[in-house]
Amino acid sequence: MKTYKIAAIPADGIGPEVIAAGVQALEALAKRDGSFRLEFTHFDWGSERYKREGALMPEDGTETLKAFDAIFFGAVGAPDVPDHLTLWGLRLPICQGFDQYANVRPTRILPGIQAPLANVGPGDLDWVIVRENSEGEYAGMGGRAHRGLPEEVGTEVAVFTRVGVTRIMRYAFQLAQSRPRKLLTVVTKSNAQRHGMVMWDEIAEEVSNDFPDVTWDKMLVDAMTVRMVKSPQSLDTIVATNLHADILSDLAGALAGSLGVAPTANIDPERRYPSMFEPIHGSAFDITGKGIANPVATFWTAAQMLEHIGEANAAQRLMRAVEKVCADGVMTPDVGGDANTQDVTDAICDAIRGDNI
Repeated sequence: MKTYKIAAIPADGIGPEVIAAGVQALEALAKRDGSFRLEFTHFDWGSERYKREGALMPEDGTETLKAFDAIFFGAVGAPDVPDHLTLWGLRLPICQGFDQYANVRPTRILPGIQAPLANVGPGDLDWVIVRENSEGEYAGMGGRAHRGLPEEVGTEVAVFTRVGVTRIMRYAFQLAQSRPRKLLTVVTKSNAQRHGMVMWDEIAEEVSNDFPDVTWDKMLVDAMTVRMVKSPQSLDTIVATNLHADILSDLAGALAGSLGVAPTANIDPERRYPSMFEPIHGSAFDITGKGIANPVATFWTAAQMLEHIGEANAAQRLMRAVEKVCADGVMTPDVGGDANTQDVTDAICDAIRGDNI
């Protein structure tokens, strides 16, 4: 029997609640499948550790994680710790340290979930957003000078390299090629940002020559927000910079009904290092400890993890369970239901055990 070593990092806020739900569902899934097992190791890295020890994770944290097949991540962020410290103290060191340059965020309206767009339901909104995850506006370049003085200056330098843009563009074209519609939209802001963004456009044109069966177009990011709302059926696979895709994917989650159902995979496509899988929703301290966090995003993220490690059949079984439970109306309050986190998790596990496909 195959054994996969999974590093679980619940971290902050609702992270421990949804990761516990995800682990319960994954263990039920492995037992139902019978051909593999998942070996979880839990790490207490996060804001509480920062407040105790001055660091969100140990100095050798990434070295420790190299021994695992995948990382199952909850959420990072706390009201009493500045956001830039939590982001740069845990999530980004893992993403950048393992060169997880492809951030993949599928979005679709699940059965039973009422989306906010009129006359748009399951099948009308079915996207995958590919976010460049290693450079751009989140490269960490820049600084501040003359702090506290009237002439204080702060700079954020967006870094775009030919290597970085080419590899994410190729990944996006390959993903679009694998989907039924073979349609890709490249999002930039090349009318105002005339260096890096124009390079994005040029590289997209170059890479497209290797994918003649993929239909592609370009959108400015501001116009893209309008298109996502007005013509969701016209989109399929989307690729954008670190910042643009971060913003657009939150909009996508909201248009699909809730960020509580939005998954994420931070992928090293070359498989040199473990990839990391996390729900989009964040730490959500306003509902922490109330038992109503939506675990669907975590289940969907877990399905991405299973697919990545080579258990595609189990991933499909998990998504069938998610669709069945949502269609049956077992949902948390953020999507109009009255179930709690454990209710949804138990229903998912029951659906997994009852799946005979």
